[in-house]
Amino acid sequence: MAWSSFKRWLYRGGRPNLFARLQNRGWAWVHALGVAPNLLVTLEVTGRRSGRTISFPLAMVVLDGERYLVSMLGANAQWVKNVHAAGGRARLRHGRTEQVRLEELAVEKRAPVLKAYLQRAPGARPHIPVDKDAPLAEFQAVAGEFPVFRVCID
Repeated sequence: MAWSSFKRWLYRGGRPNLFARLQNRGWAWVHALGVAPNLLVTLEVTGRRSGRTISFPLAMVVLDGERYLVSMLGANAQWVKNVHAAGGRARLRHGRTEQVRLEELAVEKRAPVLKAYLQRAPGARPHIPVDKDAPLAEFQAVAGEFPVFRVCID
């Protein structure tokens, strides 16, 4: 099985399978400790159904001094639904905990962030159907499918 096929298998149907969930828990723990590169963070958000804190590892993009989080699985990713239900309130962990508010970017502003994201997050490349070095117009064509959130200090 090719690497990109394996990555897609982990998230078949837009949801992580058991192996991916276990892997995500491990990476969330590592990212939260702050021992991974500083662009790897753990997002903590209140679950919309359970009310429990849900932790998820993500790659953060810094572009023009702003920080962004991208959903490589699209708008139906559970963490995206939880962020919407929580009114954007969340926590980021990377050695320390930071209370943040996530603001979803308008579709027309997402292309540059998506391009920067694919250049920094190789694990996301099988999920976003654009080459990391493609022109911005190609990213704009798929921007409506992949939510991008600006990280704001709460």
